[in-house]
Amino acid sequence: MIVKMKHLDLLSVATEGEATLKALRDLGAVHLDLGSATGLGVQKAKGEIEDAEKAYRFILKCRENLEGTIGVETLSVEEILELASSIDTLKSEKDRLERLIKEYAPYGDFDPVLAKSLIEKGIDLSSVAELPKKLPEVRLSKMESSLAEVNAKIASLTLEIAKADEKKIEEKFPSLKDSMAFEAAKELLTAKGSVALVSGWIPATKVEALKSAATVNGWGLLVRDVAEGEVPPTLIEPPKFFKSVKALFDGLGIAPGYTEADVSVPFMCYFSLFFAMLVGDGGYGAIFLAATLWAWKKFGTSPWVKLLTVFSTGTIIWGLLSNTWFGAGIPWCADWPTVKWLGGVGAEQGHEYDNMMFLCFTIGVTHLMLARIWNGICQINSRSCLSQFGWAGIVLFMYLVTNSIVGIFSGIPTWAFWMFGISFLTVFIQSKGIDKGMLFLNAMSVLGDIISYVRLFAVGLASVKVAENFNMMAVDLGLPIWIKWLPLVLILLVGHGLNLAMAGLSILVHAVRLNTLEFSNHKGISWSGYQFKPFNKTEK
Repeated sequence: MIVKMKHLDLLSVATEGEATLKALRDLGAVHLDLGSATGLGVQKAKGEIEDAEKAYRFILKCRENLEGTIGVETLSVEEILELASSIDTLKSEKDRLERLIKEYAPYGDFDPVLAKSLIEKGIDLSSVAELPKKLPEVRLSKMESSLAEVNAKIASLTLEIAKADEKKIEEKFPSLKDSMAFEAAKELLTAKGSVALVSGWIPATKVEALKSAATVNGWGLLVRDVAEGEVPPTLIEPPKFFKSVKALFDGLGIAPGYTEADVSVPFMCYFSLFFAMLVGDGGYGAIFLAATLWAWKKFGTSPWVKLLTVFSTGTIIWGLLSNTWFGAGIPWCADWPTVKWLGGVGAEQGHEYDNMMFLCFTIGVTHLMLARIWNGICQINSRSCLSQFGWAGIVLFMYLVTNSIVGIFSGIPTWAFWMFGISFLTVFIQSKGIDKGMLFLNAMSVLGDIISYVRLFAVGLASVKVAENFNMMAVDLGLPIWIKWLPLVLILLVGHGLNLAMAGLSILVHAVRLNTLEFSNHKGISWSGYQFKPFNKTEK
């Protein structure tokens, strides 16, 4: 569900402004519009974060060139940036010396001071040696010596930075982030005479805790409902098993509008199915699961680890159903009913493409009809529910049309035309203004929405075929086995690695699209909300 929000105006004694903000931060229940603060304090704190990030990157960059170096020295951010600045200056000097050496190397290691003195005395040196038109300030050997010194200094400073303990800097990021947030909150705190005011949003479930804190701290509170025209942040509280989907929303940077529905349950269910079908290979799912279990052991439980466990397990199950493992199949699984029906690896080829398209269209119609029926149930006390149920009928009719177009069904039954006519008429009666004129085009767009789900089959099939081709390329090298094994392993690693990367990209593009576009358009989710982020301390 989407948690109900309350608008908060909090009054405190102006001289206790910072103490009030600290108490609010400890409470961790109030959303403040910190992003709107751009004052000098915020800019300074932001600059400190950027400096820490630069120092952190400098350490890692220097360590790349010095493999085996361990961070054991404690250097401050300022010291690291100063060393890095010195390196940049030395690199500029290095470039200058290298250009001079390249320019004067063809003339040899002559003494420019002596040459200049002889020329000034009228002595013609052209018969003795070829000299540049413009004489250098020092001789070539001196330039080379200076270049060696500069390179040595660069190496020394690089080693000094590489030895810095980046974990000490990493530990500062939470406090730096908290400092910037606190400076932003101070900017939002407006003082009028002896009174200070700060406004924000608080979940209705946290109001009692706020009142208790107000009693302790002597605050004045004005807590009211959301007024017309106000846009509060969105806080989603999915059922316990589906809470980890919030990490996916955070990662994608999306949130439904405050007045819209919480679609976290169907989003996670269908996304898991899309993930499995788009990857399309149980072997890849096993790799994902192994990496997830390692992360679980290394870093502990987190929403992302839980999500990837579900997605990986789903992919392995799909691999079992289709008998697809790294582009190959297990021979004794080829006769499984699911493998035959899906046309998995090792199964006899027949109507498997029709079956897969039928499955994709069926997934699509359930996805879109769920959205429409859900809307209808939510609007059951209003006549507008008739329009939503009418759209569900149109979706079902377009599903039948789609299957008929591609030859899966031999035709459309008579009852479906009656259903479409009644559904279309119902939606037309409930529509207003321009919606009536656009109704036919909108109905036809439903056909495109259902066809869009065939991407699950097309992308998954492409992934399997790419894996199969790399396997064939590796096996059919035509070399003796004692020579063949190394290129065989390299081809398999590169090929399947590339396929894994493509699978990840397809998930980001197609699985996200089907949820946030096709389904959301029918459900009425605009994803125009912004996430509820309480003013609190950063844990890590």
